[in-house]
Amino acid sequence: MKVTMKSLLLSLGTVLALSGPAALAQTAAPEYLRIIGTDTQFVVKGADGKDIVIRRTMTKCAKNKGWLQPLVPVPGVHPVGEIEILHAMNDKDALLVDMREPNDRVDGTIPGSKHIVYTEVAQRLDELGCKKAAGKWDCSSAKKVYAFCNGPVCPQSPTAILAMTREGFPTDKIYYYRGGMLDWDALGFPVVKGEF
Repeated sequence: MKVTMKSLLLSLGTVLALSGPAALAQTAAPEYLRIIGTDTQFVVKGADGKDIVIRRTMTKCAKNKGWLQPLVPVPGVHPVGEIEILHAMNDKDALLVDMREPNDRVDGTIPGSKHIVYTEVAQRLDELGCKKAAGKWDCSSAKKVYAFCNGPVCPQSPTAILAMTREGFPTDKIYYYRGGMLDWDALGFPVVKGEF
């Protein structure tokens, strides 16, 4: 059997094709993301009684590795969607508050939103209409706060909401936009970049 350079290259190309990126894609395990708390899977029963394992993997749309947040992070808080956010933008008694880290906000935020990082909100309630007297917050004149962060798996605004209510901010004046920047951007609404 005569081996030519062409047949050797064709054979080598076949071996590389079979063991190259396609083979690597089959052997590379996907990174499973958190769903609830630290769990990376959720098991449900199928119609046939067999277990179905639900998992999340990183996609372009997923954008971050958080975990699912409840629709109501603290009892009494109002969950809202885009229509309520749009109306809040024209409400003089409402504040739309971006509670994300500064680098996320610079990448894009909802027009007209105020920035209070979730780790600072308990010390900055005066910017939301509260007054501090004798070391305690009086939030009887608090504004309506529409809180958001990166989206349904982002714990930043729910963490801030918990801190706010612990400090005495009334839950009935908190509106949680769980969809956050993920939904806002996906729906094609305008995003302002470069704001601090």
